[in-house]
Amino acid sequence: MCCECHARLSSLAGESVHLLLWCLFYAHLHLTEFTQTDCDWCFTILAFILFFSSLYSKPQLLQGVYGMGFNRPSKIQETALPMMLAEPPQNLIAQSQSGTGKTAAFVLAMLSHVDPNNKYPQCLCVSPTYELALQTGKVIEQMGKYYPEVKLVYAIRGNKLQRGMKLQEQIVIGTPGTMLDWCSKFKFIDPKKIKVFVLDEADVMIATQGHQDQSIRIQRMLPKNCQMLLFSATFEESVWNFAQRIVPDPNIIKLKREEETLDTIKQYYVLCNSKEEKFQALSNIYGAITIAQAMIFCHTRKTAGWLAGELSREGHQVALLSGEMQVEQRAAVIERFRDGKEKVLVTTNVCARGIDVEQVSVVINFDLPIDKDGNPDNETYLHRIGRTGRFGKRGLAINMVDSKMSMNILYRIQEHFNKKIEKLDTDDLDEIEKIAS
Repeated sequence: MCCECHARLSSLAGESVHLLLWCLFYAHLHLTEFTQTDCDWCFTILAFILFFSSLYSKPQLLQGVYGMGFNRPSKIQETALPMMLAEPPQNLIAQSQSGTGKTAAFVLAMLSHVDPNNKYPQCLCVSPTYELALQTGKVIEQMGKYYPEVKLVYAIRGNKLQRGMKLQEQIVIGTPGTMLDWCSKFKFIDPKKIKVFVLDEADVMIATQGHQDQSIRIQRMLPKNCQMLLFSATFEESVWNFAQRIVPDPNIIKLKREEETLDTIKQYYVLCNSKEEKFQALSNIYGAITIAQAMIFCHTRKTAGWLAGELSREGHQVALLSGEMQVEQRAAVIERFRDGKEKVLVTTNVCARGIDVEQVSVVINFDLPIDKDGNPDNETYLHRIGRTGRFGKRGLAINMVDSKMSMNILYRIQEHFNKKIEKLDTDDLDEIEKIAS
Protein backbone atom coordinates (compact mmCIF):
# COMPACT_ATOMS: atom_id res chain seq x y z
CA MET A 1 0.00 0.00 0.00
CA CYS A 2 1.36 3.46 -0.90
CA CYS A 3 2.38 5.90 1.85
CA GLU A 4 -0.41 8.40 1.19
CA CYS A 5 -3.12 5.73 1.34
CA HIS A 6 -1.49 4.17 4.40
CA ALA A 7 -1.79 7.53 6.17
CA ARG A 8 -5.44 7.84 5.18
CA LEU A 9 -6.02 4.28 6.35
CA SER A 10 -4.48 5.01 9.74
CA SER A 11 -6.69 8.06 10.21
CA LEU A 12 -9.77 5.96 9.44
CA ALA A 13 -8.88 3.33 12.00
CA GLY A 14 -9.77 5.61 14.91
CA GLU A 15 -10.12 3.73 18.16
CA SER A 16 -11.07 0.39 16.61
CA VAL A 17 -7.98 -1.52 15.51
CA HIS A 18 -10.13 -4.67 15.50
CA LEU A 19 -12.48 -3.09 12.96
CA LEU A 20 -9.59 -2.02 10.74
CA LEU A 21 -8.03 -5.49 10.73
CA TRP A 22 -11.39 -7.14 10.13
CA CYS A 23 -12.10 -4.88 7.14
CA LEU A 24 -8.66 -5.49 5.65
CA PHE A 25 -9.07 -9.24 6.07
CA TYR A 26 -12.51 -9.18 4.44
CA ALA A 27 -11.26 -7.02 1.58
CA HIS A 28 -8.29 -9.36 1.02
CA LEU A 29 -10.63 -12.36 0.80
CA HIS A 30 -12.84 -10.77 -1.81
CA LEU A 31 -10.41 -8.65 -3.83
CA THR A 32 -7.79 -11.23 -4.79
CA GLU A 33 -8.64 -10.76 -8.46
CA PHE A 34 -8.32 -6.97 -8.29
CA THR A 35 -5.53 -5.51 -10.47
CA GLN A 36 -3.15 -3.78 -8.09
CA THR A 37 -2.02 -0.77 -10.13
CA ASP A 38 -1.50 2.83 -8.94
CA CYS A 39 -3.80 3.53 -5.99
CA ASP A 40 -6.82 1.62 -7.31
CA TRP A 41 -6.39 -1.22 -4.85
CA CYS A 42 -5.78 1.20 -1.98
CA PHE A 43 -8.90 3.17 -2.89
CA THR A 44 -11.00 0.03 -2.99
CA ILE A 45 -9.71 -1.01 0.43
CA LEU A 46 -10.57 2.45 1.76
CA ALA A 47 -14.05 2.16 0.26
CA PHE A 48 -14.47 -1.20 1.96
CA ILE A 49 -13.41 0.19 5.32
CA LEU A 50 -15.76 3.17 5.09
CA PHE A 51 -18.48 0.81 3.91
CA PHE A 52 -18.11 -1.65 6.78
CA SER A 53 -17.27 0.91 9.48
CA SER A 54 -20.54 2.68 8.68
CA LEU A 55 -22.36 -0.61 9.27
CA TYR A 56 -20.31 -1.79 12.25
CA SER A 57 -22.76 -0.23 14.73
CA LYS A 58 -25.75 -1.55 12.74
CA PRO A 59 -25.30 -5.33 12.51
CA GLN A 60 -28.88 -5.74 11.22
CA LEU A 61 -28.01 -3.63 8.19
CA LEU A 62 -24.74 -5.49 7.66
CA GLN A 63 -26.69 -8.76 7.72
CA GLY A 64 -29.03 -7.39 5.04
CA VAL A 65 -26.09 -6.42 2.83
CA TYR A 66 -24.63 -9.93 3.17
CA GLY A 67 -28.04 -11.40 2.37
CA MET A 68 -28.10 -9.52 -0.94
CA GLY A 69 -24.88 -11.25 -1.98
CA PHE A 70 -22.52 -8.27 -1.96
CA ASN A 71 -18.89 -9.44 -2.11
CA ARG A 72 -17.21 -6.25 -3.25
CA PRO A 73 -18.39 -2.78 -4.25
CA SER A 74 -19.07 -2.01 -7.91
CA LYS A 75 -17.22 0.87 -9.57
CA ILE A 76 -19.91 3.43 -8.74
CA GLN A 77 -20.20 2.08 -5.19
CA GLU A 78 -16.48 2.21 -4.43
CA THR A 79 -16.34 5.78 -5.76
CA ALA A 80 -19.58 7.14 -4.30
CA LEU A 81 -19.89 5.33 -0.95
CA PRO A 82 -16.97 7.13 0.76
CA MET A 83 -18.68 10.44 -0.12
CA MET A 84 -22.22 9.34 0.75
CA LEU A 85 -21.26 7.77 4.09
CA ALA A 86 -18.87 10.52 5.18
CA GLU A 87 -19.38 12.64 8.30
CA PRO A 88 -20.45 15.34 7.89
CA PRO A 89 -22.57 14.19 4.92
CA GLN A 90 -21.41 15.26 1.46
CA ASN A 91 -23.60 16.14 -1.51
CA LEU A 92 -23.18 14.18 -4.74
CA ILE A 93 -24.03 14.44 -8.43
CA ALA A 94 -23.27 11.09 -10.04
CA GLN A 95 -23.56 9.69 -13.53
CA SER A 96 -24.22 5.97 -13.43
CA GLN A 97 -25.86 3.50 -15.78
CA SER A 98 -28.60 1.07 -14.85
CA GLY A 99 -27.28 -2.23 -13.54
CA THR A 100 -24.18 -0.78 -11.88
CA GLY A 101 -25.36 -0.92 -8.27
CA LYS A 102 -26.18 2.76 -7.77
CA THR A 103 -29.61 2.03 -6.25
CA ALA A 104 -28.04 -0.19 -3.59
CA ALA A 105 -25.50 2.57 -2.92
CA PHE A 106 -28.00 5.32 -2.20
CA VAL A 107 -30.30 2.92 -0.34
CA LEU A 108 -27.37 2.08 1.93
CA ALA A 109 -26.75 5.80 2.46
CA MET A 110 -30.39 6.34 3.49
CA LEU A 111 -30.49 3.35 5.83
CA SER A 112 -27.15 4.34 7.39
CA HIS A 113 -28.31 7.87 8.23
CA VAL A 114 -31.74 6.94 9.59
CA ASP A 115 -32.33 7.05 13.35
CA PRO A 116 -34.87 4.25 13.95
CA ASN A 117 -35.85 5.77 17.31
CA ASN A 118 -37.32 8.82 15.59
CA LYS A 119 -40.74 7.99 14.17
CA TYR A 120 -40.97 10.55 11.38
CA PRO A 121 -39.68 10.85 7.78
CA GLN A 122 -35.92 11.38 7.60
CA CYS A 123 -35.11 10.33 4.00
CA LEU A 124 -36.92 11.20 0.77
CA CYS A 125 -36.28 9.44 -2.56
CA VAL A 126 -37.95 10.94 -5.63
CA SER A 127 -38.35 8.70 -8.69
CA PRO A 128 -39.83 9.69 -12.08
CA THR A 129 -42.24 6.74 -12.33
CA TYR A 130 -44.46 4.59 -10.16
CA GLU A 131 -42.63 1.45 -11.32
CA LEU A 132 -39.18 2.79 -10.41
CA ALA A 133 -40.41 3.89 -6.96
CA LEU A 134 -41.67 0.36 -6.27
CA GLN A 135 -38.41 -1.12 -7.51
CA THR A 136 -36.34 1.11 -5.20
CA GLY A 137 -38.64 0.16 -2.34
CA LYS A 138 -37.91 -3.52 -2.94
CA VAL A 139 -34.17 -2.85 -2.58
CA ILE A 140 -34.84 -1.07 0.72
CA GLU A 141 -36.93 -4.01 1.92
CA GLN A 142 -34.16 -6.47 0.97
CA MET A 143 -31.34 -4.48 2.53
CA GLY A 144 -33.42 -3.60 5.59
CA LYS A 145 -34.77 -7.12 6.05
CA TYR A 146 -33.11 -7.46 9.47
CA TYR A 147 -33.70 -3.81 10.40
CA PRO A 148 -37.47 -3.88 11.06
CA GLU A 149 -37.43 -0.68 13.13
CA VAL A 150 -36.98 1.28 9.89
CA LYS A 151 -40.25 1.65 8.01
CA LEU A 152 -41.02 2.62 4.41
CA VAL A 153 -44.01 4.32 2.78
CA TYR A 154 -44.79 5.13 -0.88
CA ALA A 155 -45.83 8.65 -1.89
CA ILE A 156 -47.52 7.60 -5.12
CA ARG A 157 -50.80 8.32 -6.84
CA GLY A 158 -53.58 6.26 -5.31
CA ASN A 159 -51.97 5.95 -1.86
CA LYS A 160 -54.44 8.17 -0.01
CA LEU A 161 -53.83 9.12 3.63
CA GLN A 162 -56.18 10.68 6.16
CA ARG A 163 -55.91 14.47 6.33
CA GLY A 164 -54.03 15.79 9.36
CA MET A 165 -52.05 12.62 10.02
CA LYS A 166 -48.27 12.64 10.42
CA LEU A 167 -46.19 9.87 8.89
CA GLN A 168 -44.20 7.67 11.26
CA GLU A 169 -42.19 5.89 8.54
CA GLN A 170 -38.56 7.04 8.32
CA ILE A 171 -38.16 6.61 4.53
CA VAL A 172 -40.54 7.96 1.89
CA ILE A 173 -40.22 6.98 -1.78
CA GLY A 174 -42.44 8.45 -4.45
CA THR A 175 -43.06 10.50 -7.54
CA PRO A 176 -42.50 14.29 -7.53
CA GLY A 177 -46.13 15.44 -7.66
CA THR A 178 -47.38 13.29 -4.78
CA MET A 179 -44.21 13.89 -2.73
CA LEU A 180 -44.67 17.66 -3.13
CA ASP A 181 -48.32 17.42 -2.04
CA TRP A 182 -47.38 15.38 1.03
CA CYS A 183 -44.75 17.98 2.01
CA SER A 184 -46.65 21.21 1.31
CA LYS A 185 -50.38 20.73 0.75
CA PHE A 186 -51.23 17.92 3.20
CA LYS A 187 -48.19 18.33 5.51
CA PHE A 188 -47.85 14.58 6.09
CA ILE A 189 -44.07 15.20 6.00
CA ASP A 190 -42.08 17.87 7.84
CA PRO A 191 -39.41 18.70 5.22
CA LYS A 192 -37.25 20.48 7.83
CA LYS A 193 -36.52 17.10 9.47
CA ILE A 194 -35.21 15.43 6.30
CA LYS A 195 -31.58 14.22 6.48
CA VAL A 196 -31.15 12.70 2.99
CA PHE A 197 -32.80 13.69 -0.30
CA VAL A 198 -32.25 11.37 -3.29
CA LEU A 199 -33.28 12.34 -6.81
CA ASP A 200 -33.02 9.31 -9.09
CA GLU A 201 -33.00 9.29 -12.92
CA ALA A 202 -32.62 13.07 -13.21
CA ASP A 203 -32.53 12.92 -17.01
CA VAL A 204 -35.99 11.35 -16.95
CA MET A 205 -37.24 14.00 -14.53
CA ILE A 206 -36.53 16.88 -16.87
CA ALA A 207 -38.06 15.00 -19.81
CA THR A 208 -41.38 14.58 -17.96
CA GLN A 209 -43.83 17.49 -17.83
CA GLY A 210 -43.85 19.13 -14.41
CA HIS A 211 -41.35 16.83 -12.69
CA GLN A 212 -38.45 19.29 -12.87
CA ASP A 213 -40.35 22.15 -11.22
CA GLN A 214 -41.86 19.84 -8.58
CA SER A 215 -38.43 18.43 -7.66
CA ILE A 216 -36.97 21.92 -7.27
CA ARG A 217 -39.88 22.99 -5.05
CA ILE A 218 -39.34 19.96 -2.78
CA GLN A 219 -35.61 20.68 -2.54
CA ARG A 220 -36.22 24.31 -1.52
CA MET A 221 -38.20 23.17 1.54
CA LEU A 222 -35.34 21.03 2.89
CA PRO A 223 -32.82 22.15 5.54
CA LYS A 224 -29.40 23.40 4.44
CA ASN A 225 -27.61 20.46 6.10
CA CYS A 226 -29.73 17.87 4.25
CA GLN A 227 -27.57 15.54 2.14
CA MET A 228 -28.48 15.86 -1.56
CA LEU A 229 -27.80 12.87 -3.84
CA LEU A 230 -28.63 13.14 -7.56
CA PHE A 231 -28.18 10.35 -10.10
CA SER A 232 -28.49 10.42 -13.87
CA ALA A 233 -27.57 8.04 -16.69
CA THR A 234 -26.71 10.94 -19.01
CA PHE A 235 -25.54 14.51 -18.53
CA GLU A 236 -26.70 16.62 -21.42
CA GLU A 237 -26.56 20.38 -20.78
CA SER A 238 -30.19 20.52 -19.63
CA VAL A 239 -29.59 17.75 -17.07
CA TRP A 240 -26.43 19.42 -15.83
CA ASN A 241 -28.20 22.77 -15.34
CA PHE A 242 -30.98 21.01 -13.44
CA ALA A 243 -28.49 19.12 -11.24
CA GLN A 244 -26.66 22.31 -10.29
CA ARG A 245 -29.94 23.94 -9.23
CA ILE A 246 -30.84 20.97 -7.03
CA VAL A 247 -27.47 20.09 -5.42
CA PRO A 248 -25.28 22.77 -3.79
CA ASP A 249 -21.49 22.28 -3.44
CA PRO A 250 -21.51 18.76 -4.90
CA ASN A 251 -18.92 16.08 -5.37
CA ILE A 252 -19.19 15.07 -9.03
CA ILE A 253 -18.79 11.69 -10.73
CA LYS A 254 -19.04 11.91 -14.54
CA LEU A 255 -18.36 9.41 -17.32
CA LYS A 256 -16.62 10.03 -20.61
CA ARG A 257 -19.01 9.81 -23.56
CA GLU A 258 -17.59 6.45 -24.69
CA GLU A 259 -18.05 5.08 -21.16
CA GLU A 260 -21.78 5.80 -21.20
CA THR A 261 -22.70 2.61 -23.07
CA LEU A 262 -22.06 -0.45 -20.97
CA ASP A 263 -19.13 -2.50 -22.28
CA THR A 264 -20.90 -5.77 -21.47
CA ILE A 265 -23.58 -5.12 -24.13
CA LYS A 266 -22.92 -6.21 -27.74
CA GLN A 267 -24.76 -3.91 -30.16
CA TYR A 268 -25.95 -4.91 -33.65
CA TYR A 269 -28.24 -3.63 -36.38
CA VAL A 270 -30.38 -5.50 -38.93
CA LEU A 271 -31.35 -4.07 -42.34
CA CYS A 272 -35.03 -4.54 -43.30
CA ASN A 273 -37.55 -2.94 -45.66
CA SER A 274 -40.80 -3.15 -43.69
CA LYS A 275 -42.27 -4.07 -40.32
CA GLU A 276 -43.06 -7.52 -41.74
CA GLU A 277 -39.36 -8.02 -42.61
CA LYS A 278 -38.42 -6.81 -39.13
CA PHE A 279 -40.75 -9.41 -37.65
CA GLN A 280 -39.22 -12.12 -39.86
CA ALA A 281 -35.73 -11.09 -38.69
CA LEU A 282 -36.97 -11.31 -35.12
CA SER A 283 -38.34 -14.81 -35.77
CA ASN A 284 -34.99 -15.88 -37.23
CA ILE A 285 -33.17 -14.63 -34.14
CA TYR A 286 -35.51 -16.58 -31.86
CA GLY A 287 -35.04 -19.66 -34.03
CA ALA A 288 -31.26 -19.56 -33.79
CA ILE A 289 -30.41 -18.65 -30.20
CA THR A 290 -31.80 -19.26 -26.73
CA ILE A 291 -33.17 -16.10 -25.15
CA ALA A 292 -34.00 -16.12 -21.43
CA GLN A 293 -36.15 -13.01 -21.54
CA ALA A 294 -36.32 -10.14 -24.01
CA MET A 295 -37.65 -6.60 -24.09
CA ILE A 296 -38.78 -5.22 -27.45
CA PHE A 297 -39.30 -1.47 -27.86
CA CYS A 298 -41.70 0.08 -30.35
CA HIS A 299 -42.37 3.72 -31.19
CA THR A 300 -46.18 3.56 -31.06
CA ARG A 301 -48.85 1.65 -29.15
CA LYS A 302 -50.27 0.50 -32.50
CA THR A 303 -47.00 -1.16 -33.56
CA ALA A 304 -46.52 -2.65 -30.09
CA GLY A 305 -50.01 -4.18 -30.17
CA TRP A 306 -49.49 -5.60 -33.68
CA LEU A 307 -46.10 -7.09 -32.78
CA ALA A 308 -47.37 -8.63 -29.53
CA GLY A 309 -50.17 -10.30 -31.49
CA GLU A 310 -47.78 -11.70 -34.12
CA LEU A 311 -45.42 -13.07 -31.47
CA SER A 312 -48.30 -14.68 -29.58
CA ARG A 313 -49.46 -16.40 -32.76
CA GLU A 314 -45.97 -17.90 -33.08
CA GLY A 315 -46.32 -19.41 -29.62
CA HIS A 316 -44.33 -16.93 -27.53
CA GLN A 317 -45.43 -15.96 -24.02
CA VAL A 318 -45.86 -12.22 -24.53
CA ALA A 319 -46.68 -9.30 -22.22
CA LEU A 320 -47.71 -5.90 -23.61
CA LEU A 321 -47.01 -2.65 -21.78
CA SER A 322 -47.87 0.90 -22.85
CA GLY A 323 -48.39 4.32 -21.35
CA GLU A 324 -52.18 4.49 -21.47
CA MET A 325 -52.50 1.61 -18.99
CA GLN A 326 -53.33 2.37 -15.35
CA VAL A 327 -50.31 2.32 -13.04
CA GLU A 328 -51.67 -0.73 -11.22
CA GLN A 329 -52.02 -2.58 -14.54
CA ARG A 330 -48.48 -1.64 -15.52
CA ALA A 331 -47.13 -2.84 -12.17
CA ALA A 332 -48.96 -6.17 -12.56
CA VAL A 333 -47.55 -6.69 -16.09
CA ILE A 334 -44.00 -5.93 -14.93
CA GLU A 335 -44.37 -8.23 -11.92
CA ARG A 336 -45.50 -11.13 -14.13
CA PHE A 337 -42.58 -10.51 -16.48
CA ARG A 338 -40.15 -10.28 -13.57
CA ASP A 339 -41.50 -13.58 -12.23
CA GLY A 340 -40.86 -15.20 -15.62
CA LYS A 341 -44.52 -15.89 -16.43
CA GLU A 342 -43.98 -14.13 -19.76
CA LYS A 343 -40.68 -14.34 -21.64
CA VAL A 344 -41.16 -11.39 -24.02
CA LEU A 345 -42.17 -7.87 -23.03
CA VAL A 346 -43.28 -5.64 -25.91
CA THR A 347 -43.41 -2.03 -24.80
CA THR A 348 -43.22 1.63 -25.72
CA ASN A 349 -40.86 4.02 -23.93
CA VAL A 350 -42.79 3.65 -20.66
CA CYS A 351 -40.45 0.77 -19.76
CA ALA A 352 -37.22 2.21 -21.16
CA ARG A 353 -35.97 3.69 -17.92
CA GLY A 354 -35.14 2.19 -14.58
CA ILE A 355 -36.99 -1.14 -14.73
CA ASP A 356 -34.73 -3.89 -13.45
CA VAL A 357 -35.39 -7.47 -14.62
CA GLU A 358 -32.20 -9.44 -14.12
CA GLN A 359 -33.08 -12.27 -16.56
CA VAL A 360 -33.33 -9.96 -19.60
CA SER A 361 -30.56 -11.06 -21.96
CA VAL A 362 -31.69 -9.34 -25.18
CA VAL A 363 -33.09 -5.88 -25.93
CA ILE A 364 -34.52 -5.25 -29.39
CA ASN A 365 -35.26 -1.80 -30.76
CA PHE A 366 -38.00 -2.71 -33.22
CA ASP A 367 -38.12 1.05 -33.80
CA LEU A 368 -35.13 3.26 -33.00
CA PRO A 369 -35.87 5.98 -30.42
CA ILE A 370 -36.41 9.48 -31.80
CA ASP A 371 -37.53 12.73 -30.21
CA LYS A 372 -40.52 14.84 -31.25
CA ASP A 373 -38.41 16.52 -33.97
CA GLY A 374 -37.28 13.22 -35.51
CA ASN A 375 -33.73 13.41 -34.13
CA PRO A 376 -32.03 10.48 -32.37
CA ASP A 377 -33.03 10.24 -28.72
CA ASN A 378 -29.64 9.20 -27.35
CA GLU A 379 -30.74 9.20 -23.72
CA THR A 380 -33.66 6.86 -24.41
CA TYR A 381 -31.40 4.59 -26.49
CA LEU A 382 -29.01 4.32 -23.56
CA HIS A 383 -31.81 3.59 -21.10
CA ARG A 384 -33.35 0.98 -23.42
CA ILE A 385 -30.23 -1.07 -24.00
CA GLY A 386 -29.42 -0.72 -20.30
CA ARG A 387 -32.26 -3.16 -19.55
CA THR A 388 -29.71 -5.90 -20.36
CA GLY A 389 -26.04 -6.37 -19.47
CA ARG A 390 -26.82 -5.57 -15.85
CA PHE A 391 -24.32 -5.96 -12.98
CA GLY A 392 -21.51 -7.00 -15.32
CA LYS A 393 -23.47 -9.71 -17.13
CA ARG A 394 -23.29 -9.93 -20.92
CA GLY A 395 -26.21 -8.73 -22.98
CA LEU A 396 -27.33 -8.17 -26.58
CA ALA A 397 -28.91 -5.08 -28.12
CA ILE A 398 -30.32 -5.48 -31.65
CA ASN A 399 -31.58 -2.52 -33.68
CA MET A 400 -34.01 -2.89 -36.59
CA VAL A 401 -33.35 -0.46 -39.46
CA ASP A 402 -35.98 -0.17 -42.21
CA SER A 403 -35.24 3.09 -44.07
CA LYS A 404 -32.55 5.62 -44.98
CA MET A 405 -33.86 7.84 -42.20
CA SER A 406 -33.53 5.14 -39.53
CA MET A 407 -30.06 4.24 -40.88
CA ASN A 408 -29.08 7.88 -40.41
CA ILE A 409 -30.49 7.79 -36.87
CA LEU A 410 -28.38 4.71 -36.14
CA TYR A 411 -25.21 6.33 -37.49
CA ARG A 412 -25.80 9.40 -35.33
CA ILE A 413 -26.35 7.25 -32.22
CA GLN A 414 -23.13 5.37 -33.02
CA GLU A 415 -21.25 8.65 -33.44
CA HIS A 416 -22.70 10.12 -30.23
CA PHE A 417 -21.49 7.25 -28.04
CA ASN A 418 -18.32 6.59 -30.07
CA LYS A 419 -19.23 2.88 -30.13
CA LYS A 420 -19.40 0.85 -33.33
CA ILE A 421 -22.69 -1.01 -33.92
CA GLU A 422 -22.04 -4.11 -36.03
CA LYS A 423 -24.26 -5.29 -38.90
CA LEU A 424 -26.07 -8.62 -38.40
CA ASP A 425 -27.41 -10.80 -41.23
CA THR A 426 -30.45 -12.57 -39.77
CA ASP A 427 -30.73 -14.81 -42.84
CA ASP A 428 -27.43 -16.42 -41.83
CA LEU A 429 -28.18 -18.70 -38.86
CA ASP A 430 -24.47 -19.36 -38.24
CA GLU A 431 -23.87 -15.62 -37.89
CA ILE A 432 -26.77 -15.28 -35.44
CA GLU A 433 -25.43 -18.16 -33.35
CA LYS A 434 -22.03 -16.42 -33.11
CA ILE A 435 -23.47 -13.34 -31.42
CA ALA A 436 -24.68 -15.47 -28.51
CA SER A 437 -21.31 -17.14 -27.95
